[in-house]
Amino acid sequence: MTTATATLPTLTAGTWAIDTTHSTVGFSVRHLMVSKVRGTFNDFSGAITVAEDGTPSVSAEIQVASIDTKNEQRDGHIKSADFFDAEQFPTATFVSTDVRSKGDDYVLTGDFTLHGVTKQVELTLEYNGVNPGMGNGPVAGFEASTVLNRKDFGISIEMPLEGGGAVVGDKITITLEIEAGLQA
Repeated sequence: MTTATATLPTLTAGTWAIDTTHSTVGFSVRHLMVSKVRGTFNDFSGAITVAEDGTPSVSAEIQVASIDTKNEQRDGHIKSADFFDAEQFPTATFVSTDVRSKGDDYVLTGDFTLHGVTKQVELTLEYNGVNPGMGNGPVAGFEASTVLNRKDFGISIEMPLEGGGAVVGDKITITLEIEAGLQA
């Protein structure tokens, strides 16, 4: 079944730059099989480009060494070759290939590269609309999420627990809260 590329109502043609001050790239992962560790990436950039016909495309880049789980020792381990190998693979990137409607929301599909591996991913996207802004031009808001398997990206460290299970889960939930401003 073929679906048409969606347009986002009231999103003016042009380039909308992600405002990192008012945006969050977050994640959560199962820890010790009973709880979740949450974190953010503090250094990221990106843009939504809207063509004259209203078709949007998205590109983004995350500096993986900017991970912040509120624990310096854990962050250091995650940056190491055991996990992200941030020295060899300093960035994660996303480039959209399609946006389609799904009920009141959208599905954003694109190529996500992490740890030197590129896979197609789908994000559930909620478009929160446009606001005139506070003197610097219009801003648009979005929320998006997806679940990735870290092993699909070559992050295959095994840390088994004595009674079964693992210290770190395989599934990573990515949650994006994005505010973007129309560039002049």
